[in-house]
Amino acid sequence: MQSDIKRLSLILLFAPFALWIALLIILPHMGMVVLSLREKVAPRVYEFGFGNYIDFINEPIYWNTLLRTGSMSILVTFLALLIGFPIAYYIAKIAGKRSRGALFLLCLIPLWVSDLIRAFGWILLLRETGVISTFLIRIGLIDQPIEFLYNDITVVIGLVYTVILFMIVPLVSTLDGMDNAMIEAGYNLGGNGFTVLRRIIVPYAMPGIVSGCIVVFMMTAGSYLTPILLGGKNSSWFTEQIYDQFITRFNWESGAAFGFLLLAFTSVVVWIGLRLTGQTLANTVAKS
Repeated sequence: MQSDIKRLSLILLFAPFALWIALLIILPHMGMVVLSLREKVAPRVYEFGFGNYIDFINEPIYWNTLLRTGSMSILVTFLALLIGFPIAYYIAKIAGKRSRGALFLLCLIPLWVSDLIRAFGWILLLRETGVISTFLIRIGLIDQPIEFLYNDITVVIGLVYTVILFMIVPLVSTLDGMDNAMIEAGYNLGGNGFTVLRRIIVPYAMPGIVSGCIVVFMMTAGSYLTPILLGGKNSSWFTEQIYDQFITRFNWESGAAFGFLLLAFTSVVVWIGLRLTGQTLANTVAKS
């Protein structure tokens, strides 16, 4: 009787999560795969095939945009790690208990507003008549306004600002469980700061690093508003191609194929990253 109650409690506990996974992730992706395999041969006449994927391969602008999106996402992930790791280490190991909450609150502030509002905030700062250009003119560093928008650097800055929190949180969670005695032992054995970082801190934090990199990379590759608003016509982000197929051309079959290709591409990149770091997805999730 008691075992039945425990089993029923476990089922009721995991039922909402299972329904969420099935209804919002598994079924939509299955539908997307089926839709991507439909070829339009006549008005309202379809047959199954790989024509949508063949069209992607035969058009260089599509797979070049996908590769560009992947490389830019990797760059954003690297910069987020480079900036987020010192912040996470300070929060986890140096800051006092009272200041940790305030620091986390500062990291959370960007998430209080939507991606659209954050992007428009950057536009107000970086446009030709924006705050930065006006300030530089007033202090005499430049003679005429400069347009800082609509280039890759601006897109990268906006994306790093958007995803940095998702790098910091798993790093803080991992580093917080690290015994300070390990760091002290490294210094007592004659190691300098760089050696302790390379031989002790980074290996211990690797699950958090990998977890943060996966989340940041997937979010960046799937971002739409920030690259479009800050990059303009020069953004060339793959999500724009997906939007164009679905909304502009009303070609849902190609849009589904492009969406599945983006998912497959990012999954392969994540798998390669796990192999290179020697981590497993289960171990990364468990320790971060």
